[in-house]
Amino acid sequence: MGRATDRRGVLRIDLDAAVDGRAVLRRPDTLAVEEPLEIRVGPAGPGRRRPLTVTMRTPGDDLDLAIGFLLTEGLIRSDEDVRTAQLCAGAETPNTYNVVDVVLAPGVPAPVTDPTRNFHTTSSCGVCGKASIDAVRTRSRFAVADDPLTVPAGLLAELPDRLRAAQRTFDRTGGLHAAGLFDPDGGLVALREDVGRHNAVDKVVGWAVRQRRLPLAGHLLLVSGRASFELTQKAWMAGLPLLAAVSAPSTLAADLAEEAGMTLVGFLRGRSMNIYTGAHRIKP
Repeated sequence: MGRATDRRGVLRIDLDAAVDGRAVLRRPDTLAVEEPLEIRVGPAGPGRRRPLTVTMRTPGDDLDLAIGFLLTEGLIRSDEDVRTAQLCAGAETPNTYNVVDVVLAPGVPAPVTDPTRNFHTTSSCGVCGKASIDAVRTRSRFAVADDPLTVPAGLLAELPDRLRAAQRTFDRTGGLHAAGLFDPDGGLVALREDVGRHNAVDKVVGWAVRQRRLPLAGHLLLVSGRASFELTQKAWMAGLPLLAAVSAPSTLAADLAEEAGMTLVGFLRGRSMNIYTGAHRIKP
């Protein structure tokens, strides 16, 4: 398995470090690794699985990432739809494990790969490879609008610090997004980091799928960046009633959260926050 971090030599200039206004230092620096992950999916039986997507990610928790991606894209419904999932060495780079091979359970249809369902994604965007608007939209089978979860605003305000304290790789690189799954009491249930915010969420969802914890009723998801349409959709697909972000949401994120009956919180910083939808779940 690949490493999440690597070392590179840098030339550091600190203009405040010397009386004459210049300070130059050569030193090693720790960077977050970004590598492609190919997800291959196919039915049980002989034959090679077909490539479904390539996503740029930080190595680690790759099986969670693959399973979470399949769930949030509506290609599987639960862990029972997956027979096996394993990391494989690529043919061109046998020393790196940048391929996940997923065998679907009998009776589960293999995903159709066509130009309107092109999943190639970057670390910054989880839907930019989709070739049509219809291909972006996926409906959840979970009715989160009826979820009775409520969270005190004071408790919610503490969660970004708890998330940040658990980001071990971010401490070393400063270059990773995080997604944290919390219980109603503010306990951190699962945390995943990645160069892609959508990958971090898929890793959390994939963990929940493999642990047979779906739907994630009564839980909330906190992301370290902004709340986009894709993250809101992934949260809904996992049955989460509340999505919070330390940065801003988008208009489509707010629209989708309203449609789903989710609570969407943005600008969760310090002792303040903006509640865009589902304010009944936040107790002042």
